[in-house]
Amino acid sequence: MSQLKKYRFFFILLIAFIVLTLLNHSLGMKAFQLTGNSILNMLFLLPPVLIFVGLLDKWVEKETLIKYMGDKSGIYGVLFALLLGGIAAGPLYLAFPIAVLLLKKGASIRYVVFFLGVWTTAKLPVVIYEFASFGIKFTLIHLCFGLVFYYLMGLIFEKFYNHKQLLNYENHKDI
Repeated sequence: MSQLKKYRFFFILLIAFIVLTLLNHSLGMKAFQLTGNSILNMLFLLPPVLIFVGLLDKWVEKETLIKYMGDKSGIYGVLFALLLGGIAAGPLYLAFPIAVLLLKKGASIRYVVFFLGVWTTAKLPVVIYEFASFGIKFTLIHLCFGLVFYYLMGLIFEKFYNHKQLLNYENHKDI
């Protein structure tokens, strides 16, 4: 029974898909197709990222990461998070395994939140697209406000959470 409870969200979505298909066959089939395509995309993108995370886990020493992204790293933490998030490619869900690794290795919560924000706002493909589509003024305003916002959010997260809270999965077994 606990195994079924663990997957309740999946079953709720499956029932919703079935009801949608019964009510509107073409819309339901389109929803199934879009979901299937999303799952396939994720299956192609996620394994290389997980391999990369595994290699980083073995190659990068904890002390090195703490030096560049730890609580006392200062501007190095900002620059490293900016570089790591800025050269990223792909959807945001690819950044989460990297963020968990950074937290496990001792990176400051503020820099991990900033890294995730940079991944969404200031990665190179997004910046190039914005510059080409909306111009330099919009791109600079968006980047400046976005980066300041995510850095401030990192500071706020750091005030309310600590590493043990974020990495403690024992309290979330039923999810």
